[in-house]
Amino acid sequence: MYAQLRETADELAGVLWREHTVYRERGGGVVIRGEHVRRWISLAPTGGKDRALLRAGRILDGGTTAPARTEVVVDLTAGTAELAAVCRRLLADVAAAAEPVAQPSRAGRPGRPEKRGRPGRAARAARPGRGPRKERHTSAGSWVVLLCVAGVVGVWLYSVFGSSPY
Repeated sequence: MYAQLRETADELAGVLWREHTVYRERGGGVVIRGEHVRRWISLAPTGGKDRALLRAGRILDGGTTAPARTEVVVDLTAGTAELAAVCRRLLADVAAAAEPVAQPSRAGRPGRPEKRGRPGRAARAARPGRGPRKERHTSAGSWVVLLCVAGVVGVWLYSVFGSSPY
């Protein structure tokens, strides 16, 4: 079964991507990695004759692979063109799932310089459950504190300079 999976994977890799790596995974399947497109495809045996589990996912920063986003059982006796069409559909699903939700950009806001990360440091992954950051406004409590501080400074200045005999 591995030989059949390897042959099929080599043919698929040639059709799908110019630059690719084909290797055997621990479970006995075959993985096709397309580093330039940051996607991977896996062909694994299903226990049935001439059938394989086809999974697709993306490659994360640093070269690690994310879990499979989509999977389907395919018939290995189908032609390479049919298998490539299924792979392209799965890869399109992976690409659509990897697209980040459009959030308002900080770039172009007047008076707000854009934040820069430290050079040589990887970007932090977005934390799930956090909404977009809101602009900070001065709350009513902060205004009360500021007015009290201004009042104390005003009283002190009056006592120092206001009651002068000159």
